[in-house]
Amino acid sequence: MPNEESTSMDVDVPPTKTKPKPKKKNENIAASAGAEAASKYPDMSLAQSIHKVNMMSGSEPQLSKDGIEAVKIPSNLNETVLKQIVEELENPSLYRHLMSLKWDGTTMSDEDLDAMDVKNAAAMKLLEEEVEEAKENSGDMEVLDARFEVARFAAKSLSKDEALGAYKQILDLPKLSSGKTMDALMESARVASFHGDVKKNTELVEKIAKLADESGDWDRRNRLKVYNALAKILARDVKGAASLLIDCIATFSCGEMCSYTEFVMYTMISNLLHVPRTELKDKIVDGPEILTVASEIPIVSKLVNALYECNYQVYLEAMVEVQPVLVADRFLQPHCGYIMRELHVLGYKQFLDSYKSVTLESMAKSFGVGTEFLDLQLSRFIAAGRLTAKIDKFGGVVETNRPDLKNAQYRDMIQKGDLLLNRIQKLARVVDV
Repeated sequence: MPNEESTSMDVDVPPTKTKPKPKKKNENIAASAGAEAASKYPDMSLAQSIHKVNMMSGSEPQLSKDGIEAVKIPSNLNETVLKQIVEELENPSLYRHLMSLKWDGTTMSDEDLDAMDVKNAAAMKLLEEEVEEAKENSGDMEVLDARFEVARFAAKSLSKDEALGAYKQILDLPKLSSGKTMDALMESARVASFHGDVKKNTELVEKIAKLADESGDWDRRNRLKVYNALAKILARDVKGAASLLIDCIATFSCGEMCSYTEFVMYTMISNLLHVPRTELKDKIVDGPEILTVASEIPIVSKLVNALYECNYQVYLEAMVEVQPVLVADRFLQPHCGYIMRELHVLGYKQFLDSYKSVTLESMAKSFGVGTEFLDLQLSRFIAAGRLTAKIDKFGGVVETNRPDLKNAQYRDMIQKGDLLLNRIQKLARVVDV
């Protein structure tokens, strides 16, 4: 970042003062793994807790009692979340949102919430006064710090739009270094992600990526990989997310977006779907970083190991157990059906790759299911082109048909060539007319 040293707003360069006054510790700041400090709010673990309660509540809860026990969700999670919102965050906007979702225990009156609004408005006024005071009596760095105080308070206690607006005021400051711009954009992306605004989150992550290509330091680039990977998971680009996650697993420093255990879970599931089996052992099964937290996610570990060891009955059992884990996670839940389908295809494909032909009865026994169920599953995946096989229903045999890559490429070229010729002919007719 050649230009950052010349800007007065980069906190990496200390202000030229003889005796700087000791600053009061800001409760909205939590030290990150790098040299920089990351904002404590919005708390993404709270977002996960809110999601879990939503999955348990409603007329048709998506998590059953068995699923709740499997994921080990505390019975008092609802009360804990509401208490945190009221006592720690003091966020009436978020509380009203949960009231609109018919949450149990939302007992605060409109008068209490209005009083909280008044208190937050007074706090914002004081913070804005500190910004004005910094403009008059201090330098650019103090103005920047005061603006971050305003934005981080808004991220903690105000609505999504108010928080994003406060961060935009930081981005509008003159002489803002690329590093501080990335910090403001990252915290804005967290606000959008916390409130479930996928479109805004993706837009902000793309802006950060452009800045990182031009002048990002190692720590910000490393954290950006996690932001980008989670955005890709939400967009169902699991393959793109898998490569980003495995790339920074040894240098994870993005605790503000997710815990390391959650990060490893995302890494294992995404790479299981897309990493070749020959690489699975080194990267996932025997990965030292993954082994350190494998005991905290035993169901996911069981799924990965069962597939690698070709224990297909245990693999299907683990799939049943992993389903509530997917539902309970706010990043994976929207794609639960897709992931479960891909896991089925992965298991069947790996099994069939070992045989030229196999009886339905033998395959069903290996997976621990009935032949009718297996026949129905295989026929659907074969019809959809996900499995290169055919079923001899009369003989009760599944015959694999390994595709020839060169022939497949030739057929693809012929098909695309025909489409191109048809379009040229249609264009020629239009030109002749």
